[in-house]
Amino acid sequence: MIYSEKPREACGVFGIYGHPEAAKMSYFGMYALQHRGQESAGIAVTQNKSIVTHKGMGLVPDVFDMAQMDELEGKSAIGHVRYSTTGSSILSNAQPFVVHHKQKSYAVAHNGNIVNSHILKKELEESGSIFQTTMDSEVFLHLLIKNLKYGFEESLVRSVSMLKGAFSFVLLTSQGEVIGIKDPNGFRPLCLGKMNGSENQYVLASETCALDLVQAEFIRSVEPGEIVIIGKDGIRSLKPKVQAKRSFCVFEFIYFARPDSTIFGQNVYLTRKAHGRRLAQEAPVDADLVMPFPDSGVYAALGYSEASGIPFEMGMIRNHYVGRTFIQPTQSMRDFGVRVKLNPIREVLKGKEIIIIEDSIIRGTTVKTRVKALRELGVKRVHLRVSGPPHRFPCHYGIDFSTKGELIAASKTVEELRDFLGLDTLYYLSLEGLLESTGIKNPESHFCKACFDGCYPVDFDENMSKDCLERR
Repeated sequence: MIYSEKPREACGVFGIYGHPEAAKMSYFGMYALQHRGQESAGIAVTQNKSIVTHKGMGLVPDVFDMAQMDELEGKSAIGHVRYSTTGSSILSNAQPFVVHHKQKSYAVAHNGNIVNSHILKKELEESGSIFQTTMDSEVFLHLLIKNLKYGFEESLVRSVSMLKGAFSFVLLTSQGEVIGIKDPNGFRPLCLGKMNGSENQYVLASETCALDLVQAEFIRSVEPGEIVIIGKDGIRSLKPKVQAKRSFCVFEFIYFARPDSTIFGQNVYLTRKAHGRRLAQEAPVDADLVMPFPDSGVYAALGYSEASGIPFEMGMIRNHYVGRTFIQPTQSMRDFGVRVKLNPIREVLKGKEIIIIEDSIIRGTTVKTRVKALRELGVKRVHLRVSGPPHRFPCHYGIDFSTKGELIAASKTVEELRDFLGLDTLYYLSLEGLLESTGIKNPESHFCKACFDGCYPVDFDENMSKDCLERR
């Protein structure tokens, strides 16, 4: 298994209403969102007032073939690609997750992490609920069913109001309705689009790149705390009165989202270039070239090169055909998993002084191995610039570094980390510089920065510092 040092997202979600080939559109939408989850994929479609699903472990094209797609007939569907941060990586935890109740069915696909799911699950089990998975997503469906006695829309409002944490849901009913739900803080992106030339065909997706692929027009982002219901009468919007500070995940801009997406009102590609330009202002250094470790630092490296006037080069070439697993020839090749992905261009790098742009350093082992390889190649000096602040605190809202022990910057100063990685110089973009270069007005009041400053916008089990509570 090739383990990436990079953090991984929880998932990507997609939903479509009113399209004669809804499942096939979902397939392409999930394909566009594959970067958000590679462990499992699934599609649920409304068919004859019931919900039919197909899901499996692996990438989207590995899970679905044309025969399976032909069986998923229906005009409303939702899709999901998953990387687990809550629940084990097993087929029973693959989504969408479906429940049946009083001759009706409901399916849900979820991106995020519900931090009070364990408390809600315990209460539900004590009242008789039986759970089939370890996913926090299932908790939401149990709440929905339990509250249906108040009516469907009221059940949605009551159920969502009980949840804490990060959640962007797409929900499918056996009546064909497709529903998008976003947590009051707005941690994860979710957008609404309309199929080009259609009367009543709408799309929900984690990112706008999925709308582009299925040729849907972007309408707007789903607002924090909003419930969007898409049905035969068009679109209805519910906005429960829940007060919460906007807490967009700033790491979506740094790493997670595709560069061709627009999230939180800003284009990701242009934002990453702006991070690089700000880095060049904060941490200038003389060198022969600027280069990224593909593909994560490419766009910030372009911005750094543009602002500094130092030439941009692709000093390392990525092998795009590396799968998630491979057989290591010998145990002695300990670095094979790193070297198989990237190979340096000797003629470009030997004897040069270089600036490497990275978007993050999480565990440090991969960067250390690559810097060592560059030294052995004959690179004269190696400067590393990171387009975000040091990750010193775990994430509880859907990113896979959930403990401090996984974060090398939590236990080392920048100077100690520079020595550990074998660098000549190391500089992280300041938090102020990161926020200002997003292009969003008053960014301090818009973003979750907990992985950088330890100030969590939503409580979880651990005690939160008085300073953070006051700053919230």
